[in-house]
Amino acid sequence: MRAFNGTPAEWNQLLLQFSDAHILQTWEWSVSKIRNGWTPKAFVWQNDTQDIEACVLILRRELKLGFLKLRVLYSPKGPTLTWTDDALRKRVLNDLQAYAKAQKAIFLKIDPDVLLGTGVPGTEEETVNQLGQDIEKTLQKRGWLFSQDQIQFRNTVLIDLTREEEEILAAMKQKTRYNIRLAARRGVKVRQATLEDLPVLYRIYAQTAIRDDFVIRGQDYYLELWQSFMQAGMCHALIADVEDEPVAGLFIMHFNRIARYMYGMSTEKFRELMPNHLLQWEAIKLSKQLGYESYDMWGAPDVFDESDSMWGVYRFKEGFNGITARHIGAWDFPARPWLYKLYTNLLPRFLDLMRQRGKQETRKTISE
Repeated sequence: MRAFNGTPAEWNQLLLQFSDAHILQTWEWSVSKIRNGWTPKAFVWQNDTQDIEACVLILRRELKLGFLKLRVLYSPKGPTLTWTDDALRKRVLNDLQAYAKAQKAIFLKIDPDVLLGTGVPGTEEETVNQLGQDIEKTLQKRGWLFSQDQIQFRNTVLIDLTREEEEILAAMKQKTRYNIRLAARRGVKVRQATLEDLPVLYRIYAQTAIRDDFVIRGQDYYLELWQSFMQAGMCHALIADVEDEPVAGLFIMHFNRIARYMYGMSTEKFRELMPNHLLQWEAIKLSKQLGYESYDMWGAPDVFDESDSMWGVYRFKEGFNGITARHIGAWDFPARPWLYKLYTNLLPRFLDLMRQRGKQETRKTISE
């Protein structure tokens, strides 16, 4: 395991050598985290002939908890490697654990995009991925703990873009196809957004967050993030207009064969015209036109029933008839076990406080 000393472009190109490399491991994503107090570090593993076999981008953050100064490490959707290679997997995990201890971190969190299975558990569509189950067992034996703080979505819905447009549309549920056509008939117009549209999209995003009761960051964070990815050619934004008024939008973040619907927003106005259905269809078509093989609808429930907060959103996504993909999720290596226990006991209260502050700031933004 050695530090990567190349350029941002070289890092992203390195990631593309791996079929499962995720956009959250790109240089652009790591830079976006600096504003929130994270410091990114990139590392690679080489074999005897100096070929790179694995890589990881780790975010480091210093926290103060009373008189304690704490350090946490997080690799979003990393590390990146061929997980079927047992020897390499052992080497990477050994080095990551040693690094966490050397850094005197409370823990290192990883959440590689390793598939656990597809389909809703307990249904005829359910399949099991043995590799994912084996990796879970490996992590448990090594002392890793399934994290109570799942930063990213464990599960998602994937739409196969290698099919023809007509086939993708025909596979959708009848109600979804009807709503797509309804939106078009009733005057919803979808266009690609420019950098000048980003402040408007943020305001709609803030309205969405208040309405649906989730927390978002401040405007500057998103404007910088969206702009950097758009300028890098890794993001397209779409806006739905009704009577020349923006009523909904979304961002497609794309990298390594996959386009991901990572941010969506809508107003209360004209919701009966189904702008979100048409937006998704246009995003799917655009992603296919750009040459991507899969469209990730970014998020599905952890528990597949009405008790899960994602259930309503999932029912909307189900209409597009994608594949429900379940992953192993985030795992923590507690490098300092007693501090980790203290941290995880205090974390829920800390997060509640931060959520309340975040919601207040979002309401303030809208009222200005």
